[in-house]
Amino acid sequence: MLFHVNVEKDEDGWMVAECPALPGCVSQGIDEQEALANIKEAIEAWLWAEDMKQLETSNASGKIPLLVSV
Repeated sequence: MLFHVNVEKDEDGWMVAECPALPGCVSQGIDEQEALANIKEAIEAWLWAEDMKQLETSNASGKIPLLVSV
């Protein structure tokens, strides 16, 4: 899966990375390389958390979810 991210320097000198497609998915690093590594981790965590929310909803409704790999 591919995501666009925005990286810019903040007022304290940190590089801040944001994934606009995933609301609230933001990370930072000392340099661009670290910020990009951290946003990749943040994207994985964001997607996992959203999947867990939906899994709880499916279980509560009695639906049996299927697992697919993308």
